[in-house]
Amino acid sequence: MSAAKATLEMLPRSIQAILVIGALALAAFPLIPLDSRDFYLQMLSQMMILAIFAMSLDLLQGVTGLVSLGHAAYFGLAGYALAFLTPPDTPIALWWSLPLAAAGAGLAALVIGFFVVRTHGIYFIMVTMAFAQMVFYLFFDNKALGGSDGLYVNFRPDASAIGLDLENKTHFYYFTLAVLVGVYLFLRRVLFSPFGRVLAGIRVNEHRLRAVGYGSFGYKLAAFTLAGTLAGVAGYLWAAQTGFVNPELMGFHMSAHAIMMVILGGMGNFAGAIVGAFSFEYVMHVFKDLPAMGGFETGKHWQLWMGLFIVLVVIVAPRGLLGLAEKFLNRKETSR
Repeated sequence: MSAAKATLEMLPRSIQAILVIGALALAAFPLIPLDSRDFYLQMLSQMMILAIFAMSLDLLQGVTGLVSLGHAAYFGLAGYALAFLTPPDTPIALWWSLPLAAAGAGLAALVIGFFVVRTHGIYFIMVTMAFAQMVFYLFFDNKALGGSDGLYVNFRPDASAIGLDLENKTHFYYFTLAVLVGVYLFLRRVLFSPFGRVLAGIRVNEHRLRAVGYGSFGYKLAAFTLAGTLAGVAGYLWAAQTGFVNPELMGFHMSAHAIMMVILGGMGNFAGAIVGAFSFEYVMHVFKDLPAMGGFETGKHWQLWMGLFIVLVVIVAPRGLLGLAEKFLNRKETSR
């Protein structure tokens, strides 16, 4: 499969309609009376945060063709920024702490990206992971930064300036949904802008792009920085929701989870990253809740079943779940 055909920039109208229905269902969900309503609100909010994180990686992996194994570093840095900025006895204002935390993550991505985007292929992958591990151990081994135990965020940010109380799970849910939609629309606009077309050209054939006069270094560095900034937005929301941060947020497994979400949903259109994040988290919960079979604790080995599931999806649907849906709909239309 060529690099040009490995992504799904344009989706059939039928899939677009399904995605719109899904967005409307998310908007209407808090209105449904449920016994465990707060639990589901928290779970869906977490899925939406991870979807923002996956979209930020898709800008690198699906659009630009840069596979990063250290993307979680920026996710965790913004979470730590919120933890350090929040006073012990009062909430911090959302309107300036969120941009500051995201900008801090973006600055870290800019500095790291200045070195890593000079590399290519497997070297790029390994250098991104090396820098992320450096950040991980900086926080893990330093008691002043929380050490291996991490830090607590005692209050969710104060969003009274926009008429919201983020301590209220419903308000936090709708705020996260609004950020998810905003990030998606922004990235779709970027994708079809001249800047986004150059990034897609880098993925397809960087040498040819440079031959016609484009300096790929600056474009890749800009994409790397923007992706890190958006990952910081997700990390900030994660810390605000959970009230806790630790070095594991920057670990390799978080970066790997984001990669699997992007692959699972389908790369290159950002809706795939959203679908992949929701699907990954849902399937993971299903596997964790599997009943014991005899003396074998099936649910405790959920990583095994998740790995097999991802392998199956890659074999059956190399362009992800959205690619599989597109293929199914095309066959259905041609059979009429």
